[in-house]
Amino acid sequence: MSTLSTHVLDTAHGCPAAGVKIRLFGEGDTWMFDGFTNADGRCPSLPELQGGPYRMEFFVGQYFRAKGVELPDPPFLDVVPVEFGVADRAGHYHVPLLVSPYGYSTYRGS
Repeated sequence: MSTLSTHVLDTAHGCPAAGVKIRLFGEGDTWMFDGFTNADGRCPSLPELQGGPYRMEFFVGQYFRAKGVELPDPPFLDVVPVEFGVADRAGHYHVPLLVSPYGYSTYRGS
């Protein structure tokens, strides 16, 4: 089984993004997990993964509204989906998200 981690950073405010709702789906849009980032912007309770395709959804519109950021309706970014594949069934997959109300970046971290 592969391990999974994430780290969400709020680049607009220069801080970890605490309280971001995260959903994880497996192959065929099978729901696997719902959770929230902690004070450090991490979600330590993510499940282990088998090989295959996955999608993490980050509810960033909800997060920025809760921080008092005035967003248009609808917001430019509401839910950010990150689709990734797990090929190394014994590896670690780190999916960081750097986000602001109008942009985001992700990569495979370590």
